[in-house]
Amino acid sequence: MLLETENLVKEFGAVVATDDVTASFEDGRLHAIIGPNGAGKTTFFNLLSGKLKPTSGEIYFKEERITDLDPEEIAQRHMIRSYQVTNVFNSLSVLENVRVSVQAQNTMYNFWSDTEDMPELVDEAEKILDRVGLLHKSETKAGNLSHGEQRTLELAIALGGQPDLLLLDEPTSGMSSEETAGMIDLIQELNEETTIILVEHKMSVVMEVADRIKVLHNGRILSEGTPEEIRNDDEVQRVYLQGGQA
Repeated sequence: MLLETENLVKEFGAVVATDDVTASFEDGRLHAIIGPNGAGKTTFFNLLSGKLKPTSGEIYFKEERITDLDPEEIAQRHMIRSYQVTNVFNSLSVLENVRVSVQAQNTMYNFWSDTEDMPELVDEAEKILDRVGLLHKSETKAGNLSHGEQRTLELAIALGGQPDLLLLDEPTSGMSSEETAGMIDLIQELNEETTIILVEHKMSVVMEVADRIKVLHNGRILSEGTPEEIRNDDEVQRVYLQGGQA
């Protein structure tokens, strides 16, 4: 298992957002986490990525305890997260956004140095942009991209961290049908080399891309299994899928 949690709890006062979650995520798979609003999906992601610290319980990545590590320390171990809200440097070029991410894996560099002094980093950034289909936009300011292109750029930025595990938070949020289809293709291609865990509210996307699905409800894991098993789970239908809307 690449990632495991043991009896993970996160309390906000009297509210238990994550309630005794023990879960494992196998290397090489594409995992999805679903659940109704308020189920605890975002809190769980925030715990995994170090943005929040648990009230109790443990998190292990590649068999190393990472429960108390900060997000930057977790990222240095190659667990990389993208966010639901697009998070790019709008005033920088597409290339510079990815170059900064690549550089973050080597702190001996000054992030804002002249790119002429670091051709190997630019080469790596260009390879990533080519991989996600944005190389032709490399000199465009990120703020001038379409919403779908910005979401794709955010994924390219995440790839700059050389992830062994990629956490994707609503990767198709706000995308058109055409943009969503392109993102699905890209996620499936990336999963050939990188383990992925995604939170996604579009059931059509989840059912198409996921190998394994975990369903959260009231901060607990209600069910887990293959897409077909989840689709046919009566309890999941009752609390979330509402009679087969997936």
